Amino acid sequence: MDDKIISNSRALLQECDAVLIGAGSGLSTAAGIEYGGERFQRNFPDYIAKYGMRDMYSAGFYPFASLEEKWGFRSKQVKLNRYDTKVGDVYLKLLDLVRHKPYFVITTNVDAQFERAGFDKRNIFAVQGDYGKFQCTVPCHNKLYDNESQISAMAAQQADCQIPSELVPYCPNCGEPMMLHVRIDNTFVENSNWHAAKQGYSEFLGQFHNQKLLLLELGVGFNTPTIIRFPFEQFSRQFPHTHLIRLNKHNARSLDTLKTSNLLVEGDICQWLNKLTEL
Repeated sequence: MDDKIISNSRALLQECDAVLIGAGSGLSTAAGIEYGGERFQRNFPDYIAKYGMRDMYSAGFYPFASLEEKWGFRSKQVKLNRYDTKVGDVYLKLLDLVRHKPYFVITTNVDAQFERAGFDKRNIFAVQGDYGKFQCTVPCHNKLYDNESQISAMAAQQADCQIPSELVPYCPNCGEPMMLHVRIDNTFVENSNWHAAKQGYSEFLGQFHNQKLLLLELGVGFNTPTIIRFPFEQFSRQFPHTHLIRLNKHNARSLDTLKTSNLLVEGDICQWLNKLTEL
């Protein structure tokens, strides 16, 4: 990666009063949590053979014939990406970069890597949910349920890509099936913790929008650009002392005119972090 990009990044990090991190799936991919390729083939050969699946993301929309089949796949996916995967080195290095500044994180990732890496959970807004929670599919109420023990049991006891019927999770309140706390439609539960995190995000912006705020956007594409990508561009235009560093392997450029001092980099997040943390 160009030394000028590194030196400019370092200067913006040193000079800013606070850092707002916006993280998409590209950051977890850089941490090794890839949803396709060799990692998918190695962990899901039975699902590839039976259903013709190509990757974990598109497999999440597969029309399974039964809840037993659905939770067979989901339990393996969640166990691999939420519980068995180590904390990515990129997350640890990112924390080292920002830990001495006021910071806040908004992310569309659902793998809890920020919290597991040691970021203050009071400063994390996981907009799209968390693989580690169940919610009612209706939903009849807004309570979330930790699912590690149930997910582990499903993954351990499945056969022929199905779990035993007695392991299918049902809502303890209304008896309807449970689902992962991941936003797919308007049934997504926005409980008091979710709203508190959203409020924390707004308060952080309110506190630092007139100061030297650095927007650090990592691995955010066009899957859900209205959550991070487009707002960060808007903040960059509207806030007088704000600068944006965007790193993405593809499509880092903006369709709009932004400050010339912003860094829009099509490059490797790991390489960028490694160079920044060398000193």
